[in-house]
Amino acid sequence: MSDISLSAGVRQNLLSLQQTADLLGRTQNRLATGKKVNSALDNANEFFTAQNLTNRANSLSGLLDGITNGIQTIQAANNGISAITKLVQSAQSLVTQAQQTTDTSVRASLATQFDAIRTQIDQLAGDSGYNGINLLGGNNLTITLNESGTSTVTVAAYNDTTGGALAISASASSWAGSTDIAAAATQLTAALTTLQSQSTALGSQLATVQIRADFTKATINTLETGADALTVADSNEEGANLLALQTRQSLSTTALSLSAQSDRNVLKLFGG
Repeated sequence: MSDISLSAGVRQNLLSLQQTADLLGRTQNRLATGKKVNSALDNANEFFTAQNLTNRANSLSGLLDGITNGIQTIQAANNGISAITKLVQSAQSLVTQAQQTTDTSVRASLATQFDAIRTQIDQLAGDSGYNGINLLGGNNLTITLNESGTSTVTVAAYNDTTGGALAISASASSWAGSTDIAAAATQLTAALTTLQSQSTALGSQLATVQIRADFTKATINTLETGADALTVADSNEEGANLLALQTRQSLSTTALSLSAQSDRNVLKLFGG
């Protein structure tokens, strides 16, 4: 209070005690929050720099979700192509068996199995989508790779993975004639070539997107590490500071008591 006069010694020790209390409060806040910069008042430059880094990391995290979905969509399509390839190979096995017999009833049975596999190829292609996008069902996929949207990867739909689109015709005349069986063999060989080409293309696009996903993850980690370096407190250092300040506070309190002793000595002169 302005109307109370304190001696120089008492005032100096009081000021030291107040400063120590302020430092204690700051240190305790850092320990509680884990940050040395909690607002622009602490350090405006570091606070806003860290905020910009964090904001970009958050934007990239959102993009990474889209990239991850894209990867899963490509993998779902590739899984479909792999399964269709196995079905085509199974169909080839039936053709081979038909070529090795002249029994029309056996050929008819094999032709029926062939047509069933052909139907499964169509159904499998329709079930190869992910999150509403099916590359084997006519849907294109566009994956955005950066914040500005200037870097994208587009995966075109593969419309030739069904039995008809792969030019695999239904069995003719129950494969009674060898010519019909030979035609089916030729179609299946061509279908396998198409499927292998598609799988290779998908694998290349998947590798590209996966590399970009890994790069985005590394960038997010770099940004977050940089932001933390500007704002996160060293708990070991702050713990040591707290111990030192508590000791200083105790010493300041003692010094203040000693400074007030001289004032009490003056009071004794008046018999107090």
